[in-house]
Amino acid sequence: MMRGYDMGGFFGFGLFGFLILIIIILILIWMFRGNNGSARDEGRRSERRSLEILDERLAKGEISEEEYERLKKRIGH
Repeated sequence: MMRGYDMGGFFGFGLFGFLILIIIILILIWMFRGNNGSARDEGRRSERRSLEILDERLAKGEISEEEYERLKKRIGH
């Protein structure tokens, strides 16, 4: 008596089941690695927040218009 190992291999998977498992794992890794685009989104949010801070500083009179423009170019706008 083989206790279930004769037809399906280890844990009942067999070669086909093992390949399906590997494919599922690779798809999951690909999906989660695809979220690295969020780093770009974070950069954009940071850039927008920097511009908001510059706008606030200009409105409060903390910086001149010339310095505002210089800093704005430095941020990338």
